[in-house]
Amino acid sequence: MGSRVRALAEATPDTRDRYVDLLRVVSLGTVVVGHWLMAAVTADGVGNLLAVVPELQLLTWALQIMPVFFFVGGFSHALSYRSLRRRHPAGDGASPYAAFLRARLRRLLRPTMVFVLVWGAAALLVQLLGGGAGLTGVSLRLVTQPLWFIGIYLAMVAFTPPLLKLHERYGWGAFGALVAGAVLVDVLRFTLGVPFVEFLNFAFVWLAVHQLGFLRADGRLRLPSALAATGLAGAALLVAAGPYPLSMVGMPGEKVSNMAPPTLALLCHGLWLVGAVELLRGPGARLVARPRLWRGVVAANGVAMTAFLWHLTAMLGVYGALLAAGVTLPEPASAAWWAQTPLRIAAAALLTALLVAAFRGFEQPSPAPVRPGSGPLAALGITLCLFGVLGLSMVGFAGLLEGRTATLIAVPVSAPAAVGMALAGWWLVERSGFAVRRDER
Repeated sequence: MGSRVRALAEATPDTRDRYVDLLRVVSLGTVVVGHWLMAAVTADGVGNLLAVVPELQLLTWALQIMPVFFFVGGFSHALSYRSLRRRHPAGDGASPYAAFLRARLRRLLRPTMVFVLVWGAAALLVQLLGGGAGLTGVSLRLVTQPLWFIGIYLAMVAFTPPLLKLHERYGWGAFGALVAGAVLVDVLRFTLGVPFVEFLNFAFVWLAVHQLGFLRADGRLRLPSALAATGLAGAALLVAAGPYPLSMVGMPGEKVSNMAPPTLALLCHGLWLVGAVELLRGPGARLVARPRLWRGVVAANGVAMTAFLWHLTAMLGVYGALLAAGVTLPEPASAAWWAQTPLRIAAAALLTALLVAAFRGFEQPSPAPVRPGSGPLAALGITLCLFGVLGLSMVGFAGLLEGRTATLIAVPVSAPAAVGMALAGWWLVERSGFAVRRDER
């Protein structure tokens, strides 16, 4: 592993934007540590530290960093699709769209499907043995929640070709249209009370942030300070004057969430974060130019998705072991709780590393056979994956045998149905594209 990482790091071309790779690692790492820190676990269940100490919700304005990951995704997707479009122009017998989907999703869907199958089998076994109460039941519900991120990322990949085409024609106008859509949705939602319209902002908000990545790929984010100031001022104004909560992550029991579905306030938050990381681009690029640090970034990028998928499993495993050993957990946010926090995070990090060692091979798929691409087949596959993964993130694995469901937009979805859609979509994506050389990824 070490020799492979060293070889990849040394082979990195000078033209590669290493700062983007650093942002990808830092954003996912921040989310992981944030989840470990926010978990307020007691013998009665799992709560949220931000609900226990509401004053800490202001920290989400810096630590809710998923917009940065989606921004980086837009940058990478633009470069990848343009490369495929040049190598496989329309009319050469293959679909660049299908090839793009397969190339971008193979490293994402394989570890995701393994995670889903392992936890699905574990949940079935637990329930057949009559378990599922206490922390076990909570775990069966919680472990799938990070899959919402996978679902949104699938949508971004699927929409990259048409949105990139709009970007190449209209530039900032395409971004502005997505922002206008997010504004309209919130007006219809909060002013006119139109039902279900809020779910459209899963597309408008996150795709607008993704579109900023296209602009960066073309060198058109020239005033990051203005972008950061506008976003921060906009978010502050909306929270102060509107129905938007202070927290930029979802809170238990809240009437309005900035996250699910996303709001205009979260979009402003994304603008502020993108502007902020662009302001740090120079120092960040110099930092990641150091060979040792760059090797660390390469290594982390190689297992980032596996670590993200399994980090909640590790955290819940640590708490489960403590409870099984008869350890009395301190009250969340108490002095004893804060004193133990570094040890709990270290234990969760160690267990995550062990899980990564066990499952990292699925994030490095073998080369695919060459075959003609099918755009419609790829589109159908990614659509099924999208709804399956999002549905599973909402329903979880608890109540698997009882037919427990959750509402995805306006449709009730059970865990078996969600898993079936995700697996069928993955199968279609795997068979829709053709092999892509390593330098095209």
